Order: sequence, then structure tokens, then C-alpha cells
Amino acid sequence: MMPPETDLIGRHAGEEHLPAVLPCGSLTVLTQRRDFQLAARGKRVAMEGFVLQMLRRPDGEQGGIRIGYTCSKKVGNAVARNRAKRRLREIAHAVVPQTGKAGHDYVLIGRNTATATLPFSRLLGDLEKALRILHGTRS
Repeated sequence: MMPPETDLIGRHAGEEHLPAVLPCGSLTVLTQRRDFQLAARGKRVAMEGFVLQMLRRPDGEQGGIRIGYTCSKKVGNAVARNRAKRRLREIAHAVVPQTGKAGHDYVLIGRNTATATLPFSRLLGDLEKALRILHGTRS
């Protein structure tokens, strides 16, 4: 008995294969502790569902947009923190590429219960408002 062809499993004829996670072209994720600490020295705005920190990098426009996500143990256990960070990532991927500015670092900090329980549309609107406040375009 011959095993089936592996390249045909789970695919329909003529169907194009798309990756499970689509890359967000203009966002780079912050991973270094130093970058988070530097962003903490910059501007910040607190919303009901999160806190947004922003720092304009000295190298200016060349670097693109960088973003980091963090949730402390105050948010809850590991499951609650991961859920909150997933929601923060989703709102960031939807809003920051259009509203954020190149050469800036942004850090989204989850808040206890609010990040995971607020309606998604409310989080999106709050992020847009927070970015307008930080960039000085309050309209």
C-alpha cells in the first residue's frame, strides 16, 4: 500500500495556498528589554483597555514602525495575559500601519480585565484616539 501524495492532502484542485498568518509589512516587533525601557521614558496615554507608550527614535524615519506588547501578572494568569496580548496584537495590526508614524516605537500595555473584556470595536477606536493624542492631531 502506497501513502498518499503529501502535497495534495488538505488542498482542493485549483485552490491557492495562503499562509495561516499574514505578515504585517510595516510593523517590527520589539523584543529587547532596553527598547521597552526607552519607550517607557517617552509619551504615554492611558485608555480604558490599555496604556499606549510612544517614543520617537533618534534615527528618525529610516527605521519604520516598531511595536511591543506587554501584560503584567496583574492582568491574570498566563491564559488571561496571552488572550489580552492577542487582542492587543490584532488592534495594532489593524490601526498602527495606517495611523502610526515611521521612526516611532509604540508599546501597548494590557490592563486588568478591561483588555480582554471590552468590545473589540471599542479597543480599535481607543487606539486610534490614543495615536491622535500622542501625535498631536486631536480631531
